[in-house]
Amino acid sequence: MDKIGRERGWPPMSREQFEMSRSLRGADFVGSPQQVIEKILFQHEIFGHDRFLIQLTVGTLPHKKVLRAIELLGNEVAMVIKRNTEKIESQTGQGA
Repeated sequence: MDKIGRERGWPPMSREQFEMSRSLRGADFVGSPQQVIEKILFQHEIFGHDRFLIQLTVGTLPHKKVLRAIELLGNEVAMVIKRNTEKIESQTGQGA
């Protein structure tokens, strides 16, 4: 964010701002698969959304790490989210 910020005239992000952005109520999805799962399910409770769009290639994340993140999202995060949201929808009678 700091590289992009420099280009756009923004001040550097402080560690406190970064930690807030990756917290449960923050905008960024940064952390372990379990942390990402918890954050998506937290937001699902609030919004009831049925889509999750993520952009992984912002900044200078090495390609190998982008591929690993995609692998973790597909193999660990997505399965848990699907299982939990289907369970919630069956209990509440909601769903598409």
